[in-house]
Amino acid sequence: MAKQKTAYVCNECGADFSKWQGQCTECGVWNSLSEVRLGAVKASRESRSGYAGARSNKAQLLDEISLEDLPRFTSGTHEFDRVLGGGFVPGSVVLIGGNPGAGKSTLLLQTLCFLASKMKALYVTGEESLQQVAMRAKRLNLPSDSLYLLSETNVEAIVSAAEEHQPKVLVVDSIQVVHLSDIQSAPGSVSQVRECAAFLTRFAKTTGTVLILVGHVTKDGSLAGPKVLEHMIDCSTLLDGDQDNRFRILRSHKNRFGAVNELGVFAMTEQGLKEVSNPSAIFLQRNEDRAAGSVVMVVWEGTRPLLVEIQALVDDSHLGNPRRVAVGLEQNRLAMLLAVLHRHGGLHLGDQDVFVNVVGGVKVTETSSDLALLLAVVSSFRDQVLSQELIAFGEVGLSGEIRPVPNGQDRVREAVKHGFKRAIVPAANCPKNGIEGIELVPVKRLSDAIEALWG
Repeated sequence: MAKQKTAYVCNECGADFSKWQGQCTECGVWNSLSEVRLGAVKASRESRSGYAGARSNKAQLLDEISLEDLPRFTSGTHEFDRVLGGGFVPGSVVLIGGNPGAGKSTLLLQTLCFLASKMKALYVTGEESLQQVAMRAKRLNLPSDSLYLLSETNVEAIVSAAEEHQPKVLVVDSIQVVHLSDIQSAPGSVSQVRECAAFLTRFAKTTGTVLILVGHVTKDGSLAGPKVLEHMIDCSTLLDGDQDNRFRILRSHKNRFGAVNELGVFAMTEQGLKEVSNPSAIFLQRNEDRAAGSVVMVVWEGTRPLLVEIQALVDDSHLGNPRRVAVGLEQNRLAMLLAVLHRHGGLHLGDQDVFVNVVGGVKVTETSSDLALLLAVVSSFRDQVLSQELIAFGEVGLSGEIRPVPNGQDRVREAVKHGFKRAIVPAANCPKNGIEGIELVPVKRLSDAIEALWG
């Protein structure tokens, strides 16, 4: 009997170690190593091929490699195609994560029912029965005469069924419940998730099948399982959205065939997930009863601008240590910007509680929101309402300067489409001839932007 080998894999960075230790020396995280048992069958598979399938020993020139064998095909939803980079690529592996109830299974069932009318598609469910999936398809009024369903958790049986039906698209829902028979650990463990994903990925690469894996997420919102799982796949996406919110946001975190941090917006309805063609409209609430502390900013998501509203509330603090709360923004950056506002804007908020929120549940990670955040804080502190036709964007430096941001003119043009008449922008992003339909206010310092608020 072949002797089993044991390795210890870091759940955060995917580094391998021969023995257990308290801290991962690669990423510095404590208690992140998990035992992985490497069986003899696995070793033989790895020796024949890697994650990408069969390898070729013949080197080729880059311009001699043909791309005609990898034509993209649409998923049937423009927003889904945008996140994927233009559609599905044959042989690609896509991972879709999200909280329970976010709509992962609904989105994939809709997609496969559309694709099944044009090509062979197989939906493998390990968490639900076939009757449950059929009931959902009937409730959503989806065409169900061409889609193949399979209820199975054994990876060898899944691949065997896929070899028999030869589908162009294969969905496995989910990667945490399937298992390999030659690995002794329970489904969902680090070794099972890693080897099951590798086994399915090799099948997809060698046959040209589009493989879509559904993944669970942990309490902190990250994908459950080893970090090496994200290295094996081609595209990693996350479907965000609270159950009390009808809108869902699909965001890509890794994509070998398109832009990273691309964003797609869907609305959960009785007929399933419907794409939102104009996402900026759902995040804006332009009415006459506006309150102080509200500013519209333009952020850049993937390949398009997105208009979102940022709100700030500044109130007297009754605590020794005033609160700094940011929802949708980075907490540490808020504290840094408030220090810049004090030093270079002349506003002392050391005895004030500051609460900042991005409307609509959008998470803003880029620095172009700095200027709009500080202007919203100033508006709330002075209790003065800003014009509903005003937008602002720009990065604020530690010395109080307003730095330019990428795609500045495209952001302004997007604001013009939604009827905005005035924009406070970095001076370096302001074109010499201006932009028709909007008044541009170029600023170089934070103090200039504050003075231009009610100008």
